[in-house]
Amino acid sequence: MRIVQTFLAALAATIMVGAAAQAAEVKKQVEAPGTPESVWAMVGDFCAIKDWHPAVAECEEFEEGGETFRTLTLGDGGKIKERLTDSGDTSYSYEIIESPLPVKNYSARFEVNKDDDENTVEIEWEAKFDPADGVEEAKAVEVITGVFEAGVKSVREKAAAAN
Repeated sequence: MRIVQTFLAALAATIMVGAAAQAAEVKKQVEAPGTPESVWAMVGDFCAIKDWHPAVAECEEFEEGGETFRTLTLGDGGKIKERLTDSGDTSYSYEIIESPLPVKNYSARFEVNKDDDENTVEIEWEAKFDPADGVEEAKAVEVITGVFEAGVKSVREKAAAAN
């Protein structure tokens, strides 16, 4: 009986660790008029986020140890430090280093892709993260969802105005 109890306790601990290791995910997609190149020209620079995201008041891009970072200053004065981890012709990936957002272990990808219609693109923003200590996962997901929804909506509006 003791062996069964030990096994069940170990199994429960393994399940708990596996559940805790699963990151939350948020993904937002929107179609916008334009070509990948034309839309990317508006939004693709790592610090262009200040021009299209309504929550970002300022962006400062800098090099540190051979890596590219940006510091976003939000409208409320909060600051987010992010590190560029990869970039392509119409995409980039980054991770949050410091932030007032209720997340940790945050990594994301922002990209513009050709859509089925040659005059339309698909804008996609996705992230994986853990809720910050003491924060419910649902709350962290809600906050990041709001950030992404505001961002992709703004990109769609800017692309529509340019076309």
